[in-house]
Amino acid sequence: MTARRSLFRLADVVAPSLAGRFARDLWFAVPPRMAPLPVPPGGEPFEVVSLGATVRGLVWGQGPVVYLVHGWGGRGSQLAAYVEPLVARGYRVVMFDGPSHGDSDPGPSGPRRTHGVELGKALDAVFARFGPAEAVIAHSLGAISTYLTLRLGWLGTRRLVLISPMAAAAPLFDQFQRALGFGERTRRAFDREVEQFVGVPLEAFDAVVQAAHVDPVPTLVVHDRGDRQTPWEGSGRLVDSLADGRLVTTEGLGHRRILKDPSVVRHVLDFLADVDAGESAA
Repeated sequence: MTARRSLFRLADVVAPSLAGRFARDLWFAVPPRMAPLPVPPGGEPFEVVSLGATVRGLVWGQGPVVYLVHGWGGRGSQLAAYVEPLVARGYRVVMFDGPSHGDSDPGPSGPRRTHGVELGKALDAVFARFGPAEAVIAHSLGAISTYLTLRLGWLGTRRLVLISPMAAAAPLFDQFQRALGFGERTRRAFDREVEQFVGVPLEAFDAVVQAAHVDPVPTLVVHDRGDRQTPWEGSGRLVDSLADGRLVTTEGLGHRRILKDPSVVRHVLDFLADVDAGESAA
C-alpha cells in the first residue's frame, strides 16, 4: 500500500488521466467470489439473461413476491435467513446472484468487474420473470441498485427494506481517495472515468436523490452504528428524506453479520406485517 500511494502521488503530477483510469479499475474490481452458503431446501433454480449474461438464482414458495438483493462482493445466499420465515407467511421468495457474483456469469464489464447499474439491470431482468414485488430486501450496494431500477427500469414494489445501505457513493469515493493518497487532478479524472464506465452521472449514486424521483413507499432501513463499510449517517439522512421511512439502529453487528441476526429478521417481518395490517385496516 505504501508503494501504491507513492505511485499515485507521482502519477497525480505527471499522468493524472492514467492514474484516474487505474483507480477506476481498482474500484470496480470484484473481490474473489464468496463461497456458497447454505440455503433452505426446496429452492427451484432459475436463469434469466441480463445484458447478454446469464444470471442465476433460486425461488421458493407461492404468493406475493419478495426479492432478495445482495451487495458488493456478496451473493444471494447471504440473505438466506429470510427465506423460510417469509415462505411461512405466504410469500414467494426470489434470490439471485448479480453479474460476476456467486453463480452468475460476468456482465458487459467482463470477468471480475461489474457495478451497481449492472446489478440493477439484473434485478430488472429477474423482476421481468417473476413480476411485481410485494417487497424488496436489499443489502449494501443492492440498495442503490434497487433505487436505480425503480427509477430507470420496470421494477415496482409496495415496500422496501434496506439493510446496511450504501446511501451515497461520494463518501466512499472520498475514503478510497484518502486510502490511495491521490490528489485532486487524479480525483477529477477518476470521477470522469467512473461516469463513463457506468453510464450514469455520479449524482445518481445517492439514495436520497433517487428516492425523490420514485413513488414513495413504506421503507425500513436497518443499519449498524459501527458499520465500517457503509456509513450509518447516510441511513439517517435517507430516512429523514422519506415520507414513510423508519430507521432501526443496531450495535455490534457490523456490515454482514446483520444479515442473519434473528432480531433484525424479526424487525423486518414485523415491518411487513405492520404494513399489511395498516393496508387491511384502510
